[in-house]
Amino acid sequence: MVWGVRMTRKQTKTTPKRATPTRQLSSLPDVRSAQLQELTPDADNQNRGTERGVGVLEHSVQHHGAGRSILLDKHGRIIAGNKTAEAAASVGMHDVIIVPTDGTKLVAVQRTDLDLLTDVRARELAIADNRTGELGLSWDAESLQRAREAGADLSPYFSDEELRRQWGKDALPPEEFKAADDSIETEHRCPRCGYEWS
Repeated sequence: MVWGVRMTRKQTKTTPKRATPTRQLSSLPDVRSAQLQELTPDADNQNRGTERGVGVLEHSVQHHGAGRSILLDKHGRIIAGNKTAEAAASVGMHDVIIVPTDGTKLVAVQRTDLDLLTDVRARELAIADNRTGELGLSWDAESLQRAREAGADLSPYFSDEELRRQWGKDALPPEEFKAADDSIETEHRCPRCGYEWS
């Protein structure tokens, strides 16, 4: 597959070239080992998770090992992957490798024990990765609201209709709302964010 170009089923039957690094990094002095308990979970995680999703994730980690990384802030607080960290802890996986980055390069986790073309475990891990994301998502509407109030732009990820479903019908102005001068009296006020409309 050439990135940015979608292949047809017929094209995927050809054997792709093996990915090889174009250059060896001379040293990675900041890469370090840590223990999972040294990391801090997100106390306001927008994903509440689901019981089924947690079960599937734990099964995947137990049977396939870690498949992808989690994301930390500069203080070791978990930005993304809180449920993965919980599942790892629950199955006794406590060792962590921390790779510092400023986000300008993609960090790839390479499993040295798997071959996607010949190992069914690799395909199972790909399915588990996608399915756990699907089954384990349960948005925490109040946490999303707090994120929005703190300045997070949710518009790239949620339509107004999706936010209305999360927060209730009157949480956002109607779609047909027309902007008005500030001097016009309003009939409605959102109890959560204070937005006013008529």
